[in-house]
Amino acid sequence: MEDFVKHHLKRQLRRIVTERPYQIIAGSAAALVLAAGAGTVATAGDDAPVQENTAAVADLGAARLGEQPASRGEARIAVPPVSPSASAAPGASPSASPSKKATADPDTTPKAKPKPPSSKSLDYDYQAQINYFYCGPAAVRNALSAAGIERSQDALAGPLGTTEMGTNSAEDTTRVLNQQVKGKPYRTRMIPGTATPAQMDRLQADVVEAISNGRAVVANVAGTATDTNGGWHSFPGGHYVAVVGYKNDGRTVRIADSADPSLPSYWVTTIDLANWVSTRGYSA
Repeated sequence: MEDFVKHHLKRQLRRIVTERPYQIIAGSAAALVLAAGAGTVATAGDDAPVQENTAAVADLGAARLGEQPASRGEARIAVPPVSPSASAAPGASPSASPSKKATADPDTTPKAKPKPPSSKSLDYDYQAQINYFYCGPAAVRNALSAAGIERSQDALAGPLGTTEMGTNSAEDTTRVLNQQVKGKPYRTRMIPGTATPAQMDRLQADVVEAISNGRAVVANVAGTATDTNGGWHSFPGGHYVAVVGYKNDGRTVRIADSADPSLPSYWVTTIDLANWVSTRGYSA
């Protein structure tokens, strides 16, 4: 009887030692799984009963969580989903990225030229031609005076090739003007026949550009033109005049005419001037 009691007590003691601690450990394991979201590692020493009942501990923790017990060969580890910011440095925003210094590209867009004035007249020193065939030298001389360049008609007649037959063409006036003006800005425009609308527009643009830049235009004309006051100006054999101003955006131009000192200047439309220049040309 005594042996039976001792044997029974040993069994109860063994049961308490081997089972109760695992119940306590299982509850703790379940709590750690929920709190830390990591696997639970249980260290139970070197004795065989603890190692053999490791699965029972996990099964008991799973039972408390309402899960199916794991088999002895399974490792039950609960890993919570990782937040996008979990791996980021402390205090860093999830969307933060290395800042880049903004650099503005230099503005290489060509700047537009200032719009020319709607009207402009040059200051010039008028002089009538000193003989009947010096209209070429007189027109070039009057044009140069608007740029502050003083030359005599005689001094210009030689380079222009002027004779009693007059001055040959606008090519000559362009050449001599470029000899006197820095940068050689003058170009010859020829109108060999009846002036076209495109040639009229070209003349208007050339006059505005030249006078806006302080240069008078020299035109080789032939025939008759009527000024804005109704006056007639007729040169059947050809003539040279200086254009020293414009208004209405170049639709009307001011003529410095060396032929008649009593009427040193007058206004004509650019269309009439283009027709007057027909079969000849101009230097602008």
